Amino acid sequence: MYPELTGIRPVLFNIAGYGVSSYSFFVALGIVAAVIVFIKGSKNLGDSSNSVVIIASALIGGALGAKLPIWILNYKAIIASFPDMGPVLSGRTIVGGLVGGALSVYFVKKKLDIKQRRGNDFAPAIALGIAVGRIGCFLKGCCYGIPTGLPLGVNFGDDVLRHPTQLYESLFMFGVFIYLIIVKNRFLPGKLFSRFMILYFSFRFFEEFIRAGSKFYFGLTGYQFMAVLVVIFYIMKETIFNRQKEADYGRTQI
Repeated sequence: MYPELTGIRPVLFNIAGYGVSSYSFFVALGIVAAVIVFIKGSKNLGDSSNSVVIIASALIGGALGAKLPIWILNYKAIIASFPDMGPVLSGRTIVGGLVGGALSVYFVKKKLDIKQRRGNDFAPAIALGIAVGRIGCFLKGCCYGIPTGLPLGVNFGDDVLRHPTQLYESLFMFGVFIYLIIVKNRFLPGKLFSRFMILYFSFRFFEEFIRAGSKFYFGLTGYQFMAVLVVIFYIMKETIFNRQKEADYGRTQI
């Protein structure tokens, strides 16, 4: 982990003397935007009860996945500061959130034997949510990059010009969102989510090289190891899916 700096504008505005943090505002705005895109993009929600279960499992699994890596990395600080809940409540990771949400949905659908696929609707929504939320990270002064001599370097409060990795990710995810919206109807149910996961985790792998943080084995971060596993998994999933579709098509021609 790395220290949180003062940021560009940690408090966005004040309401009745209460400061609304930039981070909280843009994360909330990202969630609202994602929900709107999901609802508008779902032409046929099918069984509404199943849709609620899928969405709930994604949110719960995503929330736990986003916190678990932070708790593991900071368990000493959490224990030392008990009963102060600050270290428990602070920090979250998109990588863990995506993995946790995907695993939660998979196991819940398998347990309840739900055949309904919402991945093509989730993918653009999540991409937009991340794009908007990362603006909050930029203004708050977290998730920043390593020092740089390039003109686009930003001072996040420590008088060091750093890569604005939050904006790199935000711009990339806005581009992914537009791409997913354009190609959505060309993909079979569930395949668009696989494409989204491959795109995001591939980007995140390379972004980690210029992002401040702890390095582990071979000069890579824990998130990079996770990114490699996720990309391999979804590439294999798409490959197996394509072979099955080709086999099914061949049988129909006999």
